[in-house]
Amino acid sequence: MATTEQNTHDQTDVSIMNWGTDAPRGGKAVMGRILKENATVPLFFGQTMIQSLRDVGYNHTTSALCEHVDNAIQAGATQIRVYLRQTGKKGNYQTDAAVYDNGCGMAPAVLRVATSFGGSTTFGNRSGIGRFGMGMKTAALSMSPVMDLYSWQERGAIYNMTLDVDAIGKERSNSVELPEPTLLTELPDEVADLFKKPMIFPTDRNEQELLAPGNDRLEECLGPSGTIVYMPQCDRLTYAKANTLVDHAVKEMARVYRRALGARLVLFVNNRRVAPVDPTYSMPNARHARLEGLAVTQSRLITSKQVAVRVAEKSEETAPITIKLYRLPIEEWSSLPRKTQRNDLKIFDDNTVSILRNDREVFAGTMTWLTTRHSVTHWYRVQIDFPGVLDEAFGVAANKQGVRLKGYVEDAIKDAIGEEITTINDEIKRFQAQQASRREPAKPSASEAKAAAVDPFQHHPLGVPPTPEEEAQLDQNLRGLALTLKRDGETDEQAFERVKNSTYIIGFKHDEYWPFYDVKHRFGRVILTINTAHPFYEELYDPVRKMSLQAGGDVDDVAAPRGDTQPGPILALDLLLLSLARTQSRLAGNNQDGRGLLDVLRREWSETYRVQLTA
Repeated sequence: MATTEQNTHDQTDVSIMNWGTDAPRGGKAVMGRILKENATVPLFFGQTMIQSLRDVGYNHTTSALCEHVDNAIQAGATQIRVYLRQTGKKGNYQTDAAVYDNGCGMAPAVLRVATSFGGSTTFGNRSGIGRFGMGMKTAALSMSPVMDLYSWQERGAIYNMTLDVDAIGKERSNSVELPEPTLLTELPDEVADLFKKPMIFPTDRNEQELLAPGNDRLEECLGPSGTIVYMPQCDRLTYAKANTLVDHAVKEMARVYRRALGARLVLFVNNRRVAPVDPTYSMPNARHARLEGLAVTQSRLITSKQVAVRVAEKSEETAPITIKLYRLPIEEWSSLPRKTQRNDLKIFDDNTVSILRNDREVFAGTMTWLTTRHSVTHWYRVQIDFPGVLDEAFGVAANKQGVRLKGYVEDAIKDAIGEEITTINDEIKRFQAQQASRREPAKPSASEAKAAAVDPFQHHPLGVPPTPEEEAQLDQNLRGLALTLKRDGETDEQAFERVKNSTYIIGFKHDEYWPFYDVKHRFGRVILTINTAHPFYEELYDPVRKMSLQAGGDVDDVAAPRGDTQPGPILALDLLLLSLARTQSRLAGNNQDGRGLLDVLRREWSETYRVQLTA
């Protein structure tokens, strides 16, 4: 009876296994043996765990490759080379990846430990880049089912370890153990070729600086110590084409490792040297500083503050962070060609906030809780440096992908630089408004010209024609008026001719205390002044202006001067405001009471509108 009950129990235990068809056979065998024979249960099922770790989330292939670059920097490397070798035809590419460094290398025992999950000689040490002894393996296996590791501490004595997901999955032992490292006198040909032959991308061979070109001895070029992580036949990559993978790696690594690259590190991606890219534009040796035609190459430091932050919310222990605010040279750079601003300087890439952990960037992007959503944020940068002891406070994950700041950390940062950010926002808005309000010298705008052209068709005349005596005095009066309405780049005579030949004139003013528009009727001219400091300008007028310019051609975040072509919506909006100005001018006339009433209406309307837009 007992035997029958036991058999039933065994069958029930085994029947609960519902593994997929692609599950590792060895793991399934171990699980079945445990359920049937009550064998010892391991803390980790190696056969399934290693396959599961292939799905550890990396944002993209570059972030996985960065794990190996991190390890190389920690090993004291001065040269690191990243390879993405692609062979085959479109639709059937084979891509091998590798990372070489000339760091201190690993002794056989250390190499074996480093290949294990959790094996680390710096576990928990927050002074460097790595911490947990997981990154190299998880990063490699997230790209390829095989990781080949080569390391040496003397020439001609290369030790090799391999992690193969399929091989481990077939292991039927409860305890999956790593073998001893294999001693090699030279690298396998498929690995050695990485250093001796050009990659298919970059296509220009002059861009590629090989480690061992020509007949140079590879052993000498590799150096007396170093490590190679080789990932053959990658089956999980962000992009299919080598050129896209390479370009993305260069773009990200140039920024992430900018401080190391600006010091002593030499980094290559597919034999092309990577120059540091600084989103704060404060490094004198960063790539942007080499652009031709830049009169000013660096941003201006507005403030630098060191703030004590608690290592945990309820902890009394603190560590310092450094917060720096930089203002880009908008006055000089706003007049640069669109290509230079966007493609070369990359001003509009939304890297407003850069956060670095132990000199290695872990975040670059926008943080609207700190800055703003307005386009002014393109023209300043916030850089925050923190030590590894604040990992929990900054919410840094083991794979160093992004941050999730605790609320008390955000509060500390806002308290430190909130006022400075408000000030710089206002300064840049004022400059942008001044730029946007510029008009082509000596020429009426399209809206001014059209309003004047159709004035004879209006039902009510604008005013009483001047007397001969007034006509004789008119030129002198208009010369005085022209001086107050003079545009950038105009001579006094050009301003006079423009005002003399214009019935309608639009001007701009930046005043925090003014209504959103003002109307004056002087010497037969209707003068409309738009206030660029009022939210009407930021929320309606400027967006409509930019939309119109985009419809008619390129428009950048900092406006170029308007010429005589103003397509669609901005023309309609200008005419709307000019018709309002004309009506107020006609109704007020010489009536002081009427003028006062319209002035009260304008101010009341402006304040009501401001509250509705901003409250």
